[in-house]
Amino acid sequence: MSQGIWIFIEHAKGDIRKVSLELLSQGRILADEKGEELVAVILGKDAAALADTVGAYGADKAVVVEDEKLAGYTTGAYTSALNTVIRKLEPSALLLGNTAIGKDLAPRLAQRLGVGMASDVTGIVSDADHVLSFKRPVYAGKAFADLVLTETPVIATVRPNTFPVAGADASKKAEVITENVEIGAEDLRAIVKEIALAASERPELIEADIIVSGGRGMKGPENYVILEELADVIGAAVGASRAAVDAGWIDQKFQVGQTGKTVSPTLYIAAGISGAIQHLAGMGSSKVIVAINKDPEANIFTLADYGIVGDLFEIVPLLTEEFKKLNA
Repeated sequence: MSQGIWIFIEHAKGDIRKVSLELLSQGRILADEKGEELVAVILGKDAAALADTVGAYGADKAVVVEDEKLAGYTTGAYTSALNTVIRKLEPSALLLGNTAIGKDLAPRLAQRLGVGMASDVTGIVSDADHVLSFKRPVYAGKAFADLVLTETPVIATVRPNTFPVAGADASKKAEVITENVEIGAEDLRAIVKEIALAASERPELIEADIIVSGGRGMKGPENYVILEELADVIGAAVGASRAAVDAGWIDQKFQVGQTGKTVSPTLYIAAGISGAIQHLAGMGSSKVIVAINKDPEANIFTLADYGIVGDLFEIVPLLTEEFKKLNA
C-alpha cells in the first residue's frame, strides 16, 4: 500500500527551510483530497529533532534517517539513502523545493527509480481520479505546460514562494518512523568539508517575500547602496539583472533570471532593469511587480503591476524615506 505523499525536508542548523514548510502546507491539502497520509522525510545527523515541527505543520508521519554521513548534504549519500527508503515504503509522490539541493537531488532519484519528474512547478492539482497534475512555466515564462506523470512515485520540484505556509498547530504530532540505511564509500565520492556563508541579516534571495533588484540603470557598483538601504528598511533581499552581474557590479549569487535564480516573491521591485526575456523568466511569477525606469518604453513595464517612470536615483531614496515613516 502506498505510504502517501512525501515532502523532502530541507533544514540547516536545526531550522526547516521555508520552502519545505510551504510544501507541507500544500501537501496537507493534496493528501486530504487523495485520502492519503502526508509524510515528511528527514535526513541528517539529528533529523529526529525536527519531527515535532513537521507534525505541527501537518505531517501525519515523519520518516527519519539519521547518520553521521548525512550531517551535511552530499549528492551521493542523500540519493542513496532516499532511494533505499522510497523503494521500501513506496510513496505515491515526492515533492522537493526547487532549490540548489532539490534541483540536484530530484533528477538523480528519478533516474535511479526509473520514473519521470516535473521541475520548477508553480501549481499542483488533484483531479477527480486523484491523479496529480503539475503546472510549470515554459518558453521563458511565456506559456505554461500541464504535466501528468504516469509512473510512481511522482517526483516534482516546486518553486519557492508558490504556496502559502499554514499556521502551525503544536498539538499535532507526527508518528516517527526510523529507517536505517547503508551508506558505503561509493556514495561518498564527494565530501563537503565546510559551508561558508556570507554574513547577512537579509533574507535568502529565493525564499524572500520582498526583493529589490537593480540592473544596468544602477550605473555602477557603488550605487547599489541605495537599494541595500531600501531593502533593509522593508526587510527585503537584494537582487540583480544579468547585465549588472556581467558588468562586475555585484556577485553572481544575486542574479535573478533564466541563467540565475528563479524567484517568486510577494513583492518584486525592479530598479533600472529594462526587462530582458531572460530576466522576466526568473521573476515573472512574482505576486506584485513594481518597475522603476526612466524609459517609458522599457519592456519591464509590460509585466509590471505598477510602473514609475523616472530617475531611480531620485525615486528609490524617496521610497526609502516613505517606508521609514510607515515603519515609525
